[in-house]
Amino acid sequence: MSDPVLSNLPEFTVSEISGAVKRTLETTFGRVRVRGEITEFKRYPSGHLYFSLKDEGGKIAGVVWKFAVPRLGLDPENGIEVIATGKISSYPDRSNYQLIVERMEFAGAGALLAKIELLRARLAAEGLFESARKRPLPMLPGVVGVITSEQGAVIQDIKTTIARRFPRHILLWPVPVQGEGAAQKIAAAIAAMDAIPRGGAIPRPDVLIVARGGGSLEDLMAFNDEAVLRAAAACTIPLISAVGHETDTTLIDFVSDRRAPTPTAAAELAVPSRVELAATLSSQTARLAGALNRLTGERRLALQRAERGLPDLPTLLGTARQRLDDRTTRLALALPNLLAARRAAFQRSAAAVPDLPGILAARRAGLHLSAEKLRSALRHAVALRGAAAGRILPRLSDAPLAARIRESRARLEGLAARLKSVSYENVLARGYVLVSDAAGHPITAATAVKPGADLRLRFSDGEIRATAAGGKAPSRQGSLAL
Repeated sequence: MSDPVLSNLPEFTVSEISGAVKRTLETTFGRVRVRGEITEFKRYPSGHLYFSLKDEGGKIAGVVWKFAVPRLGLDPENGIEVIATGKISSYPDRSNYQLIVERMEFAGAGALLAKIELLRARLAAEGLFESARKRPLPMLPGVVGVITSEQGAVIQDIKTTIARRFPRHILLWPVPVQGEGAAQKIAAAIAAMDAIPRGGAIPRPDVLIVARGGGSLEDLMAFNDEAVLRAAAACTIPLISAVGHETDTTLIDFVSDRRAPTPTAAAELAVPSRVELAATLSSQTARLAGALNRLTGERRLALQRAERGLPDLPTLLGTARQRLDDRTTRLALALPNLLAARRAAFQRSAAAVPDLPGILAARRAGLHLSAEKLRSALRHAVALRGAAAGRILPRLSDAPLAARIRESRARLEGLAARLKSVSYENVLARGYVLVSDAAGHPITAATAVKPGADLRLRFSDGEIRATAAGGKAPSRQGSLAL
């Protein structure tokens, strides 16, 4: 027997190697952002998502735990290119590494803008104003409705201001703003704008501007008409009045949701400034990012302090979840395979079972044949015995037979006398009585008889029924009271 080979290389178990690889991956890479195309996507009944990210040079497995799905950022599907944020880990049961994803985002500006535009259209279709009077104006309307004259500087000022601040679609409903019939046409235009269905061939305005330039009191009287005021109050679209100059005031200014001193000011109220929005957004984004960074740093420091005294519970739980999913899949496949194997074994056993009906029929035929042979042999034997008896009986002498009969009769009479001497009927003939219960079982002690019990009394010449009346047995000799 050869001596064992000595080596100074350390010896590890499989679990130690798997754990070391897992810790190395998670420590070296930490949080990473991986760009690739989603493939092999599968959503398990447990709520976890399994997939792979691939590019032209490789592929990496990915998993999203159930608790991270709501805040993933998008709905993953096969074929889309994403940027996944998470950490590199491993699955020791299969000796492979994987990306545990926490967030996803579209890769490329075109896809992101398309997603944002779809979200904006959906929110606009849900409505941007409330049901009460004095409704707030939408921050960024998709369509601006304008009721004014198609000639003059008013519409040009509104178009120029909107194009400069934030380009939007403009829907113009031309009406005369003064003169005979102007009020009715303005009221009809407001009602018609309000009656435009959302999603129809003509886009429904998100905000409505009723405007005209300055003029004398007589020129502005159409906007003091009752029909115009009632139409403005009943309008469900947020309405901005811009009638006359800053010093001019009409009644429509009081029933409208907002009053603008000039048509240019009305356009500024209707749409925000893109530059100001961008500046405000940048400022708030910077402040929010700074606050989040500080908060994240503080929380990370506190978490690291607490982590030193705790095991890596999320990783343990993730491994257990993945193992459960793996076992679930294998169990779902094992049961059909087991049933198929048992069914095949049963079919093989059924094929090996002999033909029981055929065997029984053959045995039954053989039994009938044997019975017929036995009956034939018995008839033959009886015939032979009869012939033999006919030959033997004449040879027998009557004297020995008579002597044997006398001896047998004497022995029988002796046995009958002995039997009669011990028979209980002789005892009954001497005056004794056999007492038994209703079922016919003999009773040999007075203590066994309960008062009121049915008794049967057997005499030598017959039997009578009696009922026990009770009584006290003497100390030396028992008695029965009937």
